[in-house]
Amino acid sequence: MTATVAIIIAAVLIGTVLQRVSGTGVGLVVAPVLSILLGPAFGVLLTNMTTVVSGFLIMLAVWSRIHWRRFWLIGPMAVLGAVPGAWLVGRLGSGWLSVILGGTVLAALIVSVALPRLPEWRGGVPALAAGLIGGFFNTTSGVAAPVMVIYSRLSRWDHRSFAATLQPVFMTMGAASVLAKLGMGSVELGDAGIRLEWLFPGIALTVLAGIGAGTLLARIVPVPWARRTALALAGLGGLGALVRGLTEVLG
Repeated sequence: MTATVAIIIAAVLIGTVLQRVSGTGVGLVVAPVLSILLGPAFGVLLTNMTTVVSGFLIMLAVWSRIHWRRFWLIGPMAVLGAVPGAWLVGRLGSGWLSVILGGTVLAALIVSVALPRLPEWRGGVPALAAGLIGGFFNTTSGVAAPVMVIYSRLSRWDHRSFAATLQPVFMTMGAASVLAKLGMGSVELGDAGIRLEWLFPGIALTVLAGIGAGTLLARIVPVPWARRTALALAGLGGLGALVRGLTEVLG
């Protein structure tokens, strides 16, 4: 159990550092790792809780660059998207949830990397769609960043403003996912069999440490490097979750 907690803390630390530098990282890195260690339902729930903390704290550091008008288009729709996601989580077995998580991560990474230049599409409709779809995927797999990246490319959103605005978006998505799944009984807090009274404070402290380290590294580490690192780690975790899920479903 000590090794499990250590791996969780390490994943949260790395994900938070990458998110502070590039705008994304917590969900991509943490969700697959926690899914493998704790099971997909509870692992994603814990990832959602982590993004609430990391999104809130990083938001305070980048407040001046947040595009609040876009947030108010995306955020409420993310709350709506969390409801069907929570319903689905409560009705699928752990094997299928692992398959969905791993498949979602790998497919999203392929799309993010191989996606050609998209046509320009500004306005409220793509923002609303991104919020709804992102909220659904965040609830089921803990990964909403690729959806938001596609939207940013469609809308030609400046990266600094985009990365900053993602923080309250991720915070809102995480909170909506947690409340929807607990409220609908899709996930139970005791499912993991670990001492949550120690784990939650440890994650909060780790997020603070990751933000501090990420703030320092942001001055010297190029954003593309941080983003590529997050994608590589997410790919490994996603592959592991997919293999685990297929083994359980087919075995």
